[in-house]
Amino acid sequence: MARSVHVARLYPEIGQLERLNTQGHATRALWNLLHEWHLMCCEHRRPMLGWPEIDRQVKAARRDPPEGFEWLAKLPAQACGAVVKLYVAAWKRCYSGHARPPRFKSRHRARMAIDIPQAPDFRVVRLNRRWGEFTVPMVGRIRFRWTKPLPGVTRTVPGRLTGARLVHETNGWHVVFRIETPDVAPPERSASAVGIDRGVTHTLALSDGTFRDMPKLLSDSEAKRLLRLERKAARQRRSRPKNQPTSNRLNQTYDQIAKLRARAKRRRDDWIHQTTTEITREFGAVAVEDLKVQSLTRSARGTVAEPGRGVRRKAGLNRAILGMAWSQIGEHLDYKTTRTGGVLVKVPAPRTSQRCHACGLVDPASRRSQSLYVCTNCAWSGNADTNAALNIVNAAGLAVSGRGGSRVAEACEAPTTRRAA
Repeated sequence: MARSVHVARLYPEIGQLERLNTQGHATRALWNLLHEWHLMCCEHRRPMLGWPEIDRQVKAARRDPPEGFEWLAKLPAQACGAVVKLYVAAWKRCYSGHARPPRFKSRHRARMAIDIPQAPDFRVVRLNRRWGEFTVPMVGRIRFRWTKPLPGVTRTVPGRLTGARLVHETNGWHVVFRIETPDVAPPERSASAVGIDRGVTHTLALSDGTFRDMPKLLSDSEAKRLLRLERKAARQRRSRPKNQPTSNRLNQTYDQIAKLRARAKRRRDDWIHQTTTEITREFGAVAVEDLKVQSLTRSARGTVAEPGRGVRRKAGLNRAILGMAWSQIGEHLDYKTTRTGGVLVKVPAPRTSQRCHACGLVDPASRRSQSLYVCTNCAWSGNADTNAALNIVNAAGLAVSGRGGSRVAEACEAPTTRRAA
């Protein structure tokens, strides 16, 4: 079975919104309670109880809450169990080396979320072309924006809903439906191939000579407002007394900044979805560099004994790289090529921007500028990002042009990593 999710925005009524916020804060408080319990056990060197025993005690406290814990009764039993399960899973990921240790969740900065693991209780109904409705425990029937057919509701869509998660974003509550669909053999694809070079000047440079540039995520007025709010927040932080809690006015400024940044994020995600879908539908094989973005964006600050050089310049480059979302683009290309019957090939990154795709000469002097490449051997000239994209598709063994039409570049015989379909 293939697993996927579908996100839709909720439109609760005023009373429902209050109950959702209450449940969201209750899940955060339960997480903090579990974390405090764990830290207390570590301090006194006592073993932490197992997940079934913790779940049993939390549900018992919910049925008969002690003094000061009446908020537990406002959270559904399923959501309580999901919080306990997620907390235990967070420590397992930490012990396996895949994540950092769990921390306390702040009331103002943490994102509220409520898990609903029992899908049969949803009773999802499509009201009309634009609206749907489903049941949330202890809240009632809530409308959501209908933008995609859902299995179990639309007869032509196979599969089923397995659960949901309510998440509070800066623009309101959203529901994330978990979907299971039967595995379907992908259709036959053509042998057309493309190499993609991810950059800062051009977000995506394709080996066919075209570019996919990310548009401006904020308008000029929105960018000016964001800068004004960030300066205002800096002034408010400086005027705050030391070791004092954040003022309400500073929290309001933070909320306004978060709304603008979330708007830019939604626009970036929308562009990435549309662009990667277009590329995977057009080309049967996609080749990209095997980039370690976390290493590329590491700070150049250095240490006190050995301070780094060009720290501010490197910080600006890191912001530009992270703003282009290279990792997210790679992840989207990965699963979308699998769905459409294509293949994603990752090639080693070294020398792809310094090698001439026509003659194979590696000479850093050929890279005249950020956008211009002029080979010192064969005098080929063109866009440097396009040349890198041609090197990538050659190194992947998928080239249809360049190097005399060879499918495998002689100078790029390093082993490639192919993602399993």
